[in-house]
Amino acid sequence: MAVLEVVALIAGSTVVGAAARRGPVPAPLVLVVAGLVATVLPGVPVYVLDPAIVLPVLLPPLLYGAAADSSYPDLVAAIRPVLWLAIGYVLFGSLAVGYAVHLLVPALPLTSALVLGAVLAPPDAVAATAIARRLRLSPRITAILEGESLANDATAITVFKVMLAVAVGEGAGWMGGVAEFLVSAIGGVAVGLVLMLPIHWVRRSLREPVLHNTLSLLVPFAAYAFAERLGTSGVLAVVVIALYLGHRSWEVDFATRLQEAAVWRMVVFTLESVVFALIGLQLPQVLEGLESYDATSLARYAGTVFLLVVLARLVWIFPATFLPRLLSARVRTRDPDTTWRSVLTVGWSGMRGVVSLAVAFSIPVTAQGAAGEGAFPARSLVLFLTFTTVIATLLVQGLTLAPLVRLLKLPRRDACVAARAATQAQEAASRAASARLEELLGDAPDALPPDLEERLRGVPGRRLRTVAERAAGPGPVSGPHAYTTYRQMSAALLAEERRVLVQLRDSRQLDEETMRLLVLRLDLEEALLHTAGAADGRPPAPHGPPPAGEDPRDRRDSFPRSFLGSS
Repeated sequence: MAVLEVVALIAGSTVVGAAARRGPVPAPLVLVVAGLVATVLPGVPVYVLDPAIVLPVLLPPLLYGAAADSSYPDLVAAIRPVLWLAIGYVLFGSLAVGYAVHLLVPALPLTSALVLGAVLAPPDAVAATAIARRLRLSPRITAILEGESLANDATAITVFKVMLAVAVGEGAGWMGGVAEFLVSAIGGVAVGLVLMLPIHWVRRSLREPVLHNTLSLLVPFAAYAFAERLGTSGVLAVVVIALYLGHRSWEVDFATRLQEAAVWRMVVFTLESVVFALIGLQLPQVLEGLESYDATSLARYAGTVFLLVVLARLVWIFPATFLPRLLSARVRTRDPDTTWRSVLTVGWSGMRGVVSLAVAFSIPVTAQGAAGEGAFPARSLVLFLTFTTVIATLLVQGLTLAPLVRLLKLPRRDACVAARAATQAQEAASRAASARLEELLGDAPDALPPDLEERLRGVPGRRLRTVAERAAGPGPVSGPHAYTTYRQMSAALLAEERRVLVQLRDSRQLDEETMRLLVLRLDLEEALLHTAGAADGRPPAPHGPPPAGEDPRDRRDSFPRSFLGSS
């Protein structure tokens, strides 16, 4: 692929992704459709999805970004359903979908159908996270979807390797497959556990943001490559490390953390845009080699496989959720809010993505059979059905998930509850800060001037009053838009100060280095305005109100979790 073609792909996908973020439709869906449309436009080059690039180059940073931004406590609380889906459902879905496809699609032999079942088993991490957060689903549902999508790739890739080995005549039997899975999973987790502590120690030791960000960008690739070299799961190694580093990110130097958040927002946004655009751009490749199939049969096969994938998830998730609750009072006590509505929502959130396509493209063209080496049976049909199922799940389930959530009247994140929790937490933090200040003032070798001491004493109280006022909402005098107006005016004042500083620099009354330092201070102050606006659910000042259907708190460019030093 030429350099200009790569640049065109990145530029085009990021433009579409940026525009989609301001619309009512989730960006992944818009990007997939844009990729499909681009394939029929004249002059658009052919982009081949190379598994040797997707799995070791694109997948690790996407998994790292999603895992580092996840809530470790929420994932631990939801570990039982996460494991039931990430391991149990992937195994069940691979076999159930594979055998059912073999029975209903006569063009696919059993070995190829089982390979297809393994390919279609894992829901996509990026799509699930993006849509769940956009819909402001409850923290537990979001944690289940995120946890499943982070861990299921390891299970699915291992199952795929076993099924593929059987299909090409190199199988080691089912017991060998189980052993390979255990080695891959346990080994991947072990690699992550071994690497996470020294990596975190190095991160804490570094005070140079450039070096820290360089390390941060290298970690997912190095962890993935190291684990794969040892014959274990690179996916799980990356996820374990990212969860730990994200959970402990508050221990990193604040300036470094700010820059790291900005770098990773850019990286993840760019890669997500490219990945979903690439899905749609694979249409020409999946249509190759289908000349022996008529259009009616292909459409019937595609619809059949899509329905089987959806039904298999629902068939698994309801018994896997309610049988343990029926048999164990402890499970009922730990998960009192689980209802058929929440289970149906999780079951309908099984969008497939780029991992399924990349794994499908890794199927070899030839296979070793009883009569010798020959073409892999129905490889072109497997690619086609993988592509149509990925597109169908993204568009059908992705577009209908929001109406389903509204129809089921699922409880979502309550802004009032979150505001009250923020007030209580800030009150506890302010009390601790005030107590610590008294200790510092008592132990200080030199007494502070009274005005500076009074200023320090007022800091925790002012911060608490700010959070409490946001939680209380607008009063009869302030009106409903007072906070937004305040931030807009503050941003305008900061912009005016920047203008003057730049003007002084241009007139040679201020040197470049001093100007940049003063502007940086203004930028940090404006970043606090952004955080305040996003934290209380109101639009950030400089950018005005959010587009229809978007929750301002889900704007990662306005309110990144790592900006606050938490996962």
